[in-house]
Amino acid sequence: MNRMILAAGAVMALALWSIAALSVLPPAAWPTLPWRVDEMTVQQILLAYGLMPRGVLALLAGAALGLAGALMQAVLRNPLADPTTLGTASGAQLAIVAATIFAPDWLLRGNLPVALAGAGAATGLVMALGARRSFAPVTVTIAGMLVGLMASALATAMTLAQGHYLLSLVMWNGGALAQVDWSGSRHMALALVPALLAAAALARPLMVMSLGPEGAHGLGLRLAPLRFATLLLAVALSAMVSAEIGLVGFVGLAAPAIARSLGARTLLQRLMLAPVAGALVLSLADGLLLALAAAGGPSLPTGALTGLIGGPLLIWLLPRMKAQVPQQTEAGDRRGHRAAYPERLLAGLGAACLALAVLTLFGGRGPDGWGFMPPELRETFLPLRATAILAAASAGALLAGSGAILQRLTANPMAAPEVLGVTGGASLGYAVTVIAVDGAGPLMLALGTSAGGALALAGLAGFAMRADLSPARLLLAGLAIGALASAVLGAIMASDDRRAWVILGWLAGSASQVAPLGAAALAGLALALLAALVGAARWLEILPLGGEVGRALGLPLAQVRLGLILLAGLATGAATMLVGPVSFVGLMAPHLARAMGLARAVPFCAGSWLLGALLMLLAAFGARTASYPYDLPLGLFATLIGTPWLFILLMKRTSA
Repeated sequence: MNRMILAAGAVMALALWSIAALSVLPPAAWPTLPWRVDEMTVQQILLAYGLMPRGVLALLAGAALGLAGALMQAVLRNPLADPTTLGTASGAQLAIVAATIFAPDWLLRGNLPVALAGAGAATGLVMALGARRSFAPVTVTIAGMLVGLMASALATAMTLAQGHYLLSLVMWNGGALAQVDWSGSRHMALALVPALLAAAALARPLMVMSLGPEGAHGLGLRLAPLRFATLLLAVALSAMVSAEIGLVGFVGLAAPAIARSLGARTLLQRLMLAPVAGALVLSLADGLLLALAAAGGPSLPTGALTGLIGGPLLIWLLPRMKAQVPQQTEAGDRRGHRAAYPERLLAGLGAACLALAVLTLFGGRGPDGWGFMPPELRETFLPLRATAILAAASAGALLAGSGAILQRLTANPMAAPEVLGVTGGASLGYAVTVIAVDGAGPLMLALGTSAGGALALAGLAGFAMRADLSPARLLLAGLAIGALASAVLGAIMASDDRRAWVILGWLAGSASQVAPLGAAALAGLALALLAALVGAARWLEILPLGGEVGRALGLPLAQVRLGLILLAGLATGAATMLVGPVSFVGLMAPHLARAMGLARAVPFCAGSWLLGALLMLLAAFGARTASYPYDLPLGLFATLIGTPWLFILLMKRTSA
């Protein structure tokens, strides 16, 4: 039966590639060996040096990603691990984008060294957190996907800041398999063969490792070198694929799952069957897109289609994860100092917000340097600045309030609005509106953005009601929904449509286009969220103590969790709709509030709310003054603020 399934997949892939090949030339006109370019027609050159190496590279790259995913899942004992969910591919993306823009000389000898450095750095960050929390599957996966979000946000900001690189980098980010010779296939083959041999050699030690730390140590196995060697091999394979063809998502997640479903019981069987499954998945995806293009459809990069696998597959795998992961390994910091006078801290934060708002309103950088706005310009510019400041501060408060809810709900410091999937859904709704409606106005864009966020939120709520999952796993379900939305958005962005400029600019985040009515509405929603947080103080006080304590105190956990998820999702969607998907404010503000000693529910939520507004005011001030007279994206500065904080958070040793 398993052989029949594999054979059916191979036949389907071959059929799709045959359709693509026949669209170029009929078989009678195909070139014969040996190929001589000076004796071939243009169509024969396209077939021999374009389509054929593309087909071989799809098989080899898919096999490499399948093997990388199987190795990561084996060493971490985590069925959700792969180069995408652990941030490895995004780290390679960020490194190559940064080198392309700022240090192109580094790429003279190829993309691989740069991609390997970026992939290794991203994976190292995730492993630094995992090592301190016993490599708990959910926590490691959430950390990896947040690192991936960070890297993707920075890469997008860099791309937007250097517009003349936009089209080439966006197409590369989509995972384009187009080839002009056989060099990519040759490089991939030379890397894959020794990798398969190394994986076979690692199979037995990894089986011993699956016995657990005590059993492995009892048999004389050193875990640290084995873990390092296995991850190094997986990262190298992922970096190789990223260097050759760009980002191809979730093949490494799908291939081991397919191998297990086909009956691969031993680790060696999974390590050998996963590359076959990965090759078929990527070849099928690329063949489908080529057949679609041959029929007159749009030409899309293959990575955009494989990304569609990720969200549904993560959601399908999530309930099948072992539930015996110790709760303390998936929880965050529960201990910390408490401020003696939290009300004084809150008053100080409020005064700081007011002072920064006034400084941002009247001061800044002008034609004559730094100073305050001249009186003759105030009538014209003060209303515009006031609107942008109010929108930015309100959006920051909404995002921070959402992050506070999620961190209290899950007892997980990695919880953030990004993991709800609402941001991804809202971004997709905006992009679809821009592409589908010519000349869409502000009202139409707002409706499209709201609809996208609402659909993502509805999907998460429906999944939460159907599946009896822990709060941490619900966060991962939100990430899966966000990954699915991001995949569709990536397909739209990589379709060579000039309207990608508009979408990319909005994705970077901006408050300068918000109308006064919109800013006022956002401020009203932020105040309503603060009131709701104060009203839900009892729930937020009990939830971090665990489900058993909550039930003992008579708390209706299912209804409370669902209600808080909806509240956080609506707050995130409202902020995203007007100022764009600004990252990491919802992650940073609650951590800063906790570090200041605001431990009880009301001071913690109120402090997070104020800190979110303060961080966004800082980002707005930097976006307006750093490159005067032009405004830079608000999201760029929010990301630059958030990146160091996330790095510190990942490296911080926590106590359960």
